Amino acid sequence: MVVLFFRRGWLRIKLYHPTVKAPQTRVSILIAARNEENNISHTIQDILEQSYPAELMELIIVDDHSADRTSDVVLSFSDPRVKLIRLDEKGKLNSYKKKAITEAIKLSGGELIITTDADCRMKEEWLGTIVSFYEKNDSKLISSPVIYHQEKSFFERLQTLEFLYLIGLGASSIGNRTPSTCNGANLAYRRDVFFELDGFKGIDDLASGDDELFLHKVAERYPDGIGFCKSLSAVVYTQAKENLKEFIRQRKRWASKSTRYKNKSIVTLGVLIWLFNLMLLVTAAAGFADPVFWRTCLWALLFKFFCEAAFLLPLTQFARRRELIYYLPLLTIVHVVYMIFIGIAGNSGKYVWKGRVVR
Repeated sequence: MVVLFFRRGWLRIKLYHPTVKAPQTRVSILIAARNEENNISHTIQDILEQSYPAELMELIIVDDHSADRTSDVVLSFSDPRVKLIRLDEKGKLNSYKKKAITEAIKLSGGELIITTDADCRMKEEWLGTIVSFYEKNDSKLISSPVIYHQEKSFFERLQTLEFLYLIGLGASSIGNRTPSTCNGANLAYRRDVFFELDGFKGIDDLASGDDELFLHKVAERYPDGIGFCKSLSAVVYTQAKENLKEFIRQRKRWASKSTRYKNKSIVTLGVLIWLFNLMLLVTAAAGFADPVFWRTCLWALLFKFFCEAAFLLPLTQFARRRELIYYLPLLTIVHVVYMIFIGIAGNSGKYVWKGRVVR
């Protein structure tokens, strides 16, 4: 029934169609990059080609101690809107990304901050759509869709469906007025709100959390100030992980943030979902002793499948990826083991991120 509650939240958010008027908001787009020489030029090009007034935007890229030619690639762009900062921290930090974003915001001149990643792609209406939503709603923080694309394998397509599920959960929690998750690859917030809330102070001891933990800070101060820009024009596209090892590392990083959630209802919900999946696994194992448990497990899985299908159908329709729904029967089963494992691994200490061991 929880999934159906999330379906309601997604459907409560109306599709956004940008209004046709000249934008007034100065925007600073921020990218924290580490060893991204093979990706970042495409992202920079996409941003420079936005159908948005050049005088109202700037792109600030922070090179986070890259060991490759990331900085050289950035400097190869002669456009004055592109600015480069090189982090030069002598002492060890646990949250280099939050440090990078903070330094970029200090340098920025935009009223609205928009963060994305160095391996993301966007259509030319991306920036204008988000700013149009901001100017219409006067939101303090805006979450926008992130979707995987250009999958090269069955494993990557399975990830695309699962990631669409996660993006939908974050959007629906905003629709239900209980903001819980978002993605820093497509996140916007007011610069003055960042400083008003002391930036990442209080959450800067974690390597991750520059997105949803900051979302929680904003939602606590401005419970009606969170918006979700439900528009295909606002989508940022990125790629799934190529192998299981990188996938597990990414999901451990995402799960590690849950230990710092202040909203106990979100934590309780997460624990209940984890316990439900554990119950399914235990019931399946008990079937080897008494086959009647297999029948119970099958009915529970079918219930899980139909609830998830009801949630994912409108999401795949929004993303124009209806074909992904055919992967749901397998995902429903795999998700049981995955949720149990990640729930434990994500809260069990350190993990590897961008070549660093962090926590």
